[in-house]
Amino acid sequence: MNATAREAVRVSGEQEPVASPALTQFEQIYLSNVGVVTAYFALRCAEPQTVADLTSETFVRAIGAFESFDPRRGAPRAWLFGIAGHVYARHCEQAASGRVVVARLAHRRPLDGDEIEELAARIDAERAGRALIERCAELPELERGGRARRPRWALAQGGRRGARGLTRGAAQAAVPGAIPAEKGARP
Repeated sequence: MNATAREAVRVSGEQEPVASPALTQFEQIYLSNVGVVTAYFALRCAEPQTVADLTSETFVRAIGAFESFDPRRGAPRAWLFGIAGHVYARHCEQAASGRVVVARLAHRRPLDGDEIEELAARIDAERAGRALIERCAELPELERGGRARRPRWALAQGGRRGARGLTRGAAQAAVPGAIPAEKGARP
């Protein structure tokens, strides 16, 4: 609950709702990841309303599935990117079939001018990334292999394969064709 909402509760004399530990944990996950999830969609979509819709759908699905989230199986950010990937795939499928127009217009909340400007700025910031993805799509499959499987946010966290503790063989096994084999090396 933000400060404005707390003030409204205080003025009205109502009791402030007690947040459960799970809700507090989800709020922390949301606050630390909403920016990167928005950037994920801004990289792929050119319309601010679409970015906002897909971001909110991702977090609605995440809060609905939060009780099944197990932090021992992976980081919250990876879990959210998995959900975002499914949301984006569904969006692309619907856009291809034309159903998205009717569904979006029926449930759309108009964005404020400030929200549109902020999302447009994020989309502009991701424009170079979209252009790079389009250029990479023109590469032959062998050269495209390793680049297409590693999202941009993973590069910022991990760096090169050696920094993650992977041997050349392990990296080749994980992403075949991504790292050229050395001459004379055994397969």
